[in-house]
Order: sequence, then structure tokens, then C-alpha cells
Amino acid sequence: MFSEELWLENEKKCAVVRKSKQGRKRQELLAVALGVKVHTFRGPHWCEYCANFMWGLIAQGVRCSDCGLNVHKQCSKHVPNDCQPDLKRIKKVYCCDLTTLVKAHNTQRPMVVDICIREIEARGLKSEGLYRVSGFTEHIEDVKMAFDRDGEKADISANIYPDINIITGALKLYFRDLPIPVITYDTYSKFIEAAKISNADERLEAVHEVLMLLPPAHYETLRYLMIHLKKVTMNEKDNFMNAENLGIVFGPTLMRPPEDSTLTTLHDMRYQKLIVQILIENEDVLF
Repeated sequence: MFSEELWLENEKKCAVVRKSKQGRKRQELLAVALGVKVHTFRGPHWCEYCANFMWGLIAQGVRCSDCGLNVHKQCSKHVPNDCQPDLKRIKKVYCCDLTTLVKAHNTQRPMVVDICIREIEARGLKSEGLYRVSGFTEHIEDVKMAFDRDGEKADISANIYPDINIITGALKLYFRDLPIPVITYDTYSKFIEAAKISNADERLEAVHEVLMLLPPAHYETLRYLMIHLKKVTMNEKDNFMNAENLGIVFGPTLMRPPEDSTLTTLHDMRYQKLIVQILIENEDVLF
């Protein structure tokens, strides 16, 4: 009996530690996504939130790498994360928070999504195994560097990249590199739970409710992508890609569990696939 009590107490402590670690990891991910980093200021500096002096010789506060706001570490918790990013501070396209990129460029969606999809629809909808077949990794990296370097002026035409699988690979890589996935960490578990509902009508309604919780830039990007993927399925007789096949490809690309757990990822794969499949098949109703 005594040993059982000790075991239960130990389990409780372990659970607290696991939750704490997950919380810290989540905060770190959000900090990276929002561009807030600890900074050492040269000379006297005052917090732009509370207007009080920043004490210390090093790491006196934090600076937003998107808009340049300088505040105390504690004050950063109270500052709304809806700053207007300065385009001069956005150094790249890939690995940049989706909302930050959209605000900086004053667009509805990341321009890399628009440009890649336009190119794919212009010359690749009938390509066999579209999105399933991989392009050469080094060429995909070239496209990534072109977007990071040239932005919307990046040339991804057939003259430069005749293999359409390089463009689809670059688009998938963009989604995988997002610090916060298109289907956000906050909504991940809600989507998974919706996918587990057996009744098709109730499941569709639940998915629609969770979609409404996505941030505007994430929602718009997902909507635009699903309209595109629906067009891909309309050419299934040529490309052999239906909604289920695309769900297998895009499930883990668009949604990742908040905790870095291989077991959770493997367990959720069929639900990830199902969510994307539902979004494609019902894009006209859900969006």
C-alpha cells in the first residue's frame, strides 16, 4: 500500500514536470514565431510599454525582431502580439511566422503560396503523382533561396525549373518550415477530436466550428490551398491524385501536434489525413 502511494505521488510529480516542459517548449515556439528575443541594449534604454528604465548591463529586456519594439521581459507578456512588422526587418520568407509575413507584405496570403499555386495550375495539374512525387532536394532548396532572396520577383518558371515536382516540393517545404503550422497548435487537438466523430454531418459541423478559430492569415491560406487541391482532384484521371491521397501528403504538412511526440504523431496520422480529405471534398461548404 505504501509503495503504491509513493508510485502515485511520483506519477503526479512526473506529470507536472512533463506539463511544465511542454509549456516552456510552447512558449519558446511562440517566441520564435512572434520574433521576440532577449536583447542586450547599448546605453540607457526605457521600456516602450511601461516607460520605466531597463536596469542591468546585459539582457535588460526583449526586442521584437518584426517591428523593433523594446520592452521589459515582464512587460512583453502584456504587449498585444499584433504589431505591424517592418518589412526591412523581415529577412526571409521561409521559416517566418505566417501572420508576420502577411502583415509585412500587406497581403491576404503569403506570396510564396500564391506564386507556387499559380505556376502549378498553369502547367502541372495533369502531372502524374502531383504532390506525391518528390523533386530533387537541391533544386527545391534553390527555389527556397530564390524566394528568401528575391521575394515575389523569384523566377520559378518552366525555363528555370521544368520539373513541376520541384515547385510542389518548394510549396510543401514552405508549409513544413512554418514555426506555427497552418493548422495551429491551439486548434490541433480540436481538429483531431472532430475527425473522431463517427456521424459525417456532425463531423463536418465540428470541423467548420474549429476552422472559425484559426487566425485570419491561417484561415485564408488554408482556404486558398483547399480550392487549389480540389482542382487537383478534378484532374484525377490524369494525375491519379484524389482527396484521400492528398490527405496523406498534406496531413502532417499542415498540422503538427504541440508536443514533440513520435507516438502522438503516428497515432494521429490517420486523423490528420482525414481532416485534409474532408477540407478538400467539402471546401465549397466549409469555406
